[in-house]
Amino acid sequence: MPLVTTTDMFKKAYEGGYAIGAFNVNNMEIVQGITEAAAEEQAPLILQVSAGARKYAKHVYLIKLVEAALEDTNLPIALHLDHGPDFETCKSCIDGGFTSVMIDGSSSPFAENITLTKKVVEYAHANGVVVEGELGQLAGVEDDVNVEHHSYTDPDQVQEFVETTGVDSLAIAIGTSHGAYKFKPGQKPQLRFDILEEITRRLPGFPIVLHGASSVIPELVQKINTYGGAMPDAIGIPEDMLRQAAKSAVCKINIDSDLRLAMTASIREHMALNPADFDPRQYLKPARSAIKDMVQRKIQNVLGCSGKA
Repeated sequence: MPLVTTTDMFKKAYEGGYAIGAFNVNNMEIVQGITEAAAEEQAPLILQVSAGARKYAKHVYLIKLVEAALEDTNLPIALHLDHGPDFETCKSCIDGGFTSVMIDGSSSPFAENITLTKKVVEYAHANGVVVEGELGQLAGVEDDVNVEHHSYTDPDQVQEFVETTGVDSLAIAIGTSHGAYKFKPGQKPQLRFDILEEITRRLPGFPIVLHGASSVIPELVQKINTYGGAMPDAIGIPEDMLRQAAKSAVCKINIDSDLRLAMTASIREHMALNPADFDPRQYLKPARSAIKDMVQRKIQNVLGCSGKA
């Protein structure tokens, strides 16, 4: 099966009250863990690559890994650029085989965001690629994204933005945050479902995206801390809130930090218990399994897309 766009995926997800997982990939073990989980769950899948991942692993290596995953699983998989910072990066990914790109103009004034997003949409659509835009900003740090203050999406802007740019999906800010350190100590995680409902009312049937939606699983944080880490203040979004969002207009939920935590916790545990081990296969094999377990957990508990491939 060739790579697909998210158009049909999102239509089915919206109508079915579930979301598709968009999982960030950086290397072979992460790709394998994600796709093995999705294959067992028979779940549709978005593999996404950040600008930082392209710098780290190189575009061509990531493309070949995803091609191998397609051959191995025969799943419907979309390959997505996460947080494209400019037109040139988006164009490179479109020309290089991606089926979906995100242009992140959220840090620019509204009019500039529209101009940039529209330019990417016009080029992408001419090449059969879909585009995700963003309104509002999530606080936090993840790869090249570093935002100090949270800015909720303004529902008054969404209709004009979507109609003027022609984007195929819209990432919004309703309380999620990038990275593992999403909230200050004592701060209670809360999603603004009132904003989501108003956006849904103004954009009926239109697919919405949530970034920064890792839950920062407490047992993983505890394991990392047990084996030499220092993450006492890491707090994420409760999975029941994310599942509620997935039952509405949210058709794509981005998950990255939870994968990093799962992999890091596994490797730290293995090396602590096996300090003389220097074979990467020995610590990357359980790390790959930890990725697989995390993705299955997300598909079952958050996304609700088991059996929807």
